[in-house]
Amino acid sequence: EKILACTEAIILESGAERISILDVCRAAVVSRGTFYRYFASQDELLDAFSRHKRERFHRALQEVVAPHDDPDARFAAIIGFLDHYLQHGNARRLLAVAPEYALGFFKRIFHDSVVRFQDALGIVFDAWEARLGIQIDRELVAEMLIRYVLSEQLVPSDGVRKSLPRRIGRMVEALLAGAPARARR
Repeated sequence: EKILACTEAIILESGAERISILDVCRAAVVSRGTFYRYFASQDELLDAFSRHKRERFHRALQEVVAPHDDPDARFAAIIGFLDHYLQHGNARRLLAVAPEYALGFFKRIFHDSVVRFQDALGIVFDAWEARLGIQIDRELVAEMLIRYVLSEQLVPSDGVRKSLPRRIGRMVEALLAGAPARARR
């Protein structure tokens, strides 16, 4: 855990291409022998770091939705989670200092994220389908949420992002009520 935390700090400071095992050992205050007990190479460290970041994100998503059995509350929790991630996550910084690594990371986790968001939204989709009397393309909706997060990393909104949860909520309410969504102000 300590080695992975120091790896993140070094990557965010100087990029993935410049990371060295010696720098990680110094930052984590571990010997090279201890490092090699866990990782055989720099590539293995970076792979483990990627898995660690992905699992932390998805574990946090599960923790956010777990208390919400009400579909509307669960959807609001997911939108709030994404908004918090966009405000406080390090993905944009990673993209700035290590663009190739970041894009590769996003590509590697994309499908898994879509699947996990489908699972987290399961009761939400069930409720929407029951209310609307239609079958929702669950994979598409989950993919759109992930693509939204990725697009915010690449091209951040100009302050309108703060209203995104409210706008998504209005869109869903309009769909559920069968009325057109109000125009953006």
